[in-house]
Amino acid sequence: MATVQENWQINCPSISQRTKYIFNTALLSDVKFIVPVSNGKSESKEIPAHKLVLAISSSVFFAMFYGQMADTRDSIELPDCEYEGVLELFRFIYSDEVELTGSNVMNVLYLAKKYLVPSLAEKCAEFLRKNLDASNVFTILPQAQKFEDKELEDRCWKVIQMHTEDIPGTIYGEVLRVRANSERSLVESVVKREKLNVNEVELFKVVDRWAEEKIEKQGIASDGNAKRVIIGEEILKEIRFPLMSQKEFARFVIDSNILNVQEVGDMIKHYSQVLTSPLPYLQSPRTGVLRRVCRFNRYWPAGWGYGGVLDSLILSVDKDVLLYGVQHFGCEGCEYTVSMEIKDATSKLSLAKKSGTYCSEKDLDHLYYGFDILFDSPVILESVKRYEVALVKRDLS
Repeated sequence: MATVQENWQINCPSISQRTKYIFNTALLSDVKFIVPVSNGKSESKEIPAHKLVLAISSSVFFAMFYGQMADTRDSIELPDCEYEGVLELFRFIYSDEVELTGSNVMNVLYLAKKYLVPSLAEKCAEFLRKNLDASNVFTILPQAQKFEDKELEDRCWKVIQMHTEDIPGTIYGEVLRVRANSERSLVESVVKREKLNVNEVELFKVVDRWAEEKIEKQGIASDGNAKRVIIGEEILKEIRFPLMSQKEFARFVIDSNILNVQEVGDMIKHYSQVLTSPLPYLQSPRTGVLRRVCRFNRYWPAGWGYGGVLDSLILSVDKDVLLYGVQHFGCEGCEYTVSMEIKDATSKLSLAKKSGTYCSEKDLDHLYYGFDILFDSPVILESVKRYEVALVKRDLS
């Protein structure tokens, strides 16, 4: 806590500067909060505060200090909070400033919701949206659901949908598995998703490993029946076993002993095309989502111009991919009449053309304006070839 200066008011001409000056100091303080350094630890720290400042910023604090059941204690314990989170809550109340980090933002968001400080909650949500990626999405998603932040939840699902391919071989799978140890509903939410870029057997392997680790933590014998109890029927019925190859099913599903003899027998009949009754599992492939690929992560907002010269670029890929379209930069609120063509750069053979009028819109992360041109059918790009994407015509309207 800072040392109090003589005549400090002279150097703080505005009310915001004066409240900022007394933040986290004993100066004029009439209450202090005892807060654990972190959850689960006995060590605590004190935060001096001022009832009036807190009360004019939060109806919860107003009721706490000035309501009919006002708390008159000089010292108040907050056992369900963390010191860093409470400190940032108070910093925002006193100064409209907050120092958010990946380690404290969840606790600050919790406190902003608990004490009804919506402007701080929005700053936390904005921080999470900007820093959301595959390594933290399973930490952020439950909070977005808990606090009913639909925009943040939708962004979480977009990240999940775009990165679930080959789950077990990535840090993404590790995050899902570890986080799911405390959030079982996450596994169920993921396997129920219709839009996932994932091989079904890989999804099953993650669920199987998650069940094994839950069993290990409980200290019980690991077998198929125990894993099935952990997984539960709601999760199990969402695994699309018929989408697996017979080899994948035999190697990973049968060996896990999660399915019973009757269920395994029905699947074998399914592969042999002699099954007479329908399987209880979905058989339609999950809907994949388009993946955006960009070479750059920064955009220069000023100085962009278009002089009417036709553009083209040459590209190649290191493995076969399907190209669904190309995004073009544009200006806010503008419409463009565009004709675009993709062709083999060597033979000049045209592979696809698309024309239309498009309106420029702000991108998902609010970094720039642009518009998507999607081909009527995806174009196969082979790894050994070079391709030219050419802008045949572009008129600004």
